[in-house]
Amino acid sequence: MAFALHKDPADAVRRTRVTLKVVMVTLAWLVIVPLLMIYGWTGETRDDDVFTLAAFLIVLGPFTAAVIATRNQRFGIGATYVVLTLLMIFPAVAIARAA
Repeated sequence: MAFALHKDPADAVRRTRVTLKVVMVTLAWLVIVPLLMIYGWTGETRDDDVFTLAAFLIVLGPFTAAVIATRNQRFGIGATYVVLTLLMIFPAVAIARAA
């Protein structure tokens, strides 16, 4: 049990890197999807492929964050993003149908 008391010094660095990667994916997701939606609504020609891409990215963003988190033993964050992925299926389907 003595080994359980000693923490790996690299663990804090790993946790910080994983958190930064997840934050980076989340911020990219929060910027790219609205930009695609705005472009689809206000672009010169209304292209349905833009909405299809936005619908795909709505689901892909949280799923990518969930994979990054769970592969690096951050199961709480990963579970949160799995739930977010499942919740994002509804707006993605609505956008894809409207396109």
